[in-house]
Amino acid sequence: MDQRTTLTEFLRSRRARLQPEDVGLPYFGSRRRVPGLRREELAQLAGVSVAYYVRLEQGNARNVSAAVLNAVADALRLDPAEREHLNHLAKPRPRRTRAAGRPQRVRPALQHLLDAMEGIPAYVIGRRSDVIAWNRMACALFGDFAALPPDQRNMAWLTFMEPASRELYDDWESKARDVVAGLRMDAGRYPDDPRLASLIGELSVKSEEFRCWWAAHDVRDRGPCVKHLHHPVVGRLTLAYETLVLPIDTDQLLMTYHAEPGTPSAEGLRLLASWTAEQPPGRSEAAGHGTGRGGDG
Repeated sequence: MDQRTTLTEFLRSRRARLQPEDVGLPYFGSRRRVPGLRREELAQLAGVSVAYYVRLEQGNARNVSAAVLNAVADALRLDPAEREHLNHLAKPRPRRTRAAGRPQRVRPALQHLLDAMEGIPAYVIGRRSDVIAWNRMACALFGDFAALPPDQRNMAWLTFMEPASRELYDDWESKARDVVAGLRMDAGRYPDDPRLASLIGELSVKSEEFRCWWAAHDVRDRGPCVKHLHHPVVGRLTLAYETLVLPIDTDQLLMTYHAEPGTPSAEGLRLLASWTAEQPPGRSEAAGHGTGRGGDG
């Protein structure tokens, strides 16, 4: 993926969503040919020359300072995730390129922790939304990851390519948009990841929805929220969703789902736990199984 092109498109998309009156500038509607702020207006707000901002937006501003990026982010009213994404695009770091090629593996102790979470659906995702570890409850809720081909153990692929996903989530579109926004963040962090590029290419060709939402350049971090699911065995579930960043393996996220005690959803999870009690525990690459697109994650 071309970082310069992505930076250009991201900044243009953020300019397009702001109107002059949103940032205290006069509006002359009949004279405007493009939506949103002009480059000149944004440069004025950020306190940089128009020529310099144009070079930045075109990806030609070498060694851009943190102060300038912060000023541009302030002018565009970027949220924390968008600010991080802008920094990744404008100041790529060699370590991200090296990390993109590393196999993704979970520590055995982490897999043991997942297996011990008997009543909690939990899994670990790595770069490009690959599912690289899971427990029995995660399989009971989302499907048997171990039974999938390695290149399909990926939450983005499953969300858009697996028809059952649309039946599982009450608000599938919200879930799908979150997945796309997460992939955008990964694309900024790891621009030279060939498997990520392959995944994005496949989904763009096979899903019009993915192609449309990818072009919007929205980004967001995965944060806590509530998911409403309709499971084929236990029915409707309202589950709190938590994302934990692993301090040692910072490109891995532990995802957990739990229900409020005493609710029908808690009873539904209890029934799922009972249903899976006799099944073998979840496996991951830590147990010798390759994961992720291309087989080694």
